[in-house]
Amino acid sequence: MNAFIRLASAIVVLGLAACGSPAPKEQYFTLASPHPGVAPAGGETPSVYVGPVSVPEAVDRSEMVLSTAPNQVDVNEEYLWAEPLGRAIPRVVAEALGRDLGSSRVLASRAASGTPVDFRVAIEIQRFDSSLADGATIDALWTVTGMGDKRSRPGRTVAHEPSATREPAALAAAHSRALEHIARDIAAAIKSLGGGAQQH
Repeated sequence: MNAFIRLASAIVVLGLAACGSPAPKEQYFTLASPHPGVAPAGGETPSVYVGPVSVPEAVDRSEMVLSTAPNQVDVNEEYLWAEPLGRAIPRVVAEALGRDLGSSRVLASRAASGTPVDFRVAIEIQRFDSSLADGATIDALWTVTGMGDKRSRPGRTVAHEPSATREPAALAAAHSRALEHIARDIAAAIKSLGGGAQQH
């Protein structure tokens, strides 16, 4: 009986200890253009739809997947993306494209996927690496297709941005800057196909 009482007491103590430890608070982070705002659109600026965008299955989740060592990651349940990466990435790329092209007619929402546009941009994210120590690395394959003549320009952009601090918010900002690099290359491809604010 004494052994039973000791065992029951130990269970109660462990239970109280567990209750006394508050659960880690979840933190939510977003991807956002570092330079929000779109340049005023001229009459001949192109309309663009960004999509589809595919994301590697390993990181296509609400938790941040953090690289901690070669061939090792940590799925962090405290640091969460506020929206799916498959929606956040095209949104940020579209914002940057609108600014680079001087166009207010750059769309990214799935609801607008059937809208007639001058150009469509498909993006396949090969790598979306996150490290609190090393920052953000995005490797993206993309294709710009002109809807009028069906000409296309394929490309690849590998963008690395260091994180200002070892905080997850700084890492999210680094990813946002990396997406701006990708958008800049895509904008150059659109201009090479005849789009862009410089065309008259």
